[in-house]
Amino acid sequence: MNNLDLLTAITVFVLSVLVGVEVISKVPATLHTPLMSGSNSVHGIVVIGAMLIAAESHTWLGYVLAFAAMVFGAMNVVGGYVVTDRMLEMFKARPATGKSTSDAREKAEV
Repeated sequence: MNNLDLLTAITVFVLSVLVGVEVISKVPATLHTPLMSGSNSVHGIVVIGAMLIAAESHTWLGYVLAFAAMVFGAMNVVGGYVVTDRMLEMFKARPATGKSTSDAREKAEV
């Protein structure tokens, strides 16, 4: 890799970070959880890419970077599914406590 290729790769990386930060900062809080659950596929692709890098790497730096990418990608995948599960739990019906709402209103009036 010559200096021009390295400079191009660094430029693309920096621009993608800046665009990513700008896009994510504009997401309202009510959309954060659905977007988080939808991003699991993106993080799965990161894990697969890290595995491909590890397979092609022949230096210790490549192995370390691939391992770090796999760990962080896997953490994001698992975290996304945990958040999605918690989000879906909010929409389940709660079990009845045995008291009707009219009993609760009568107690409140007394």
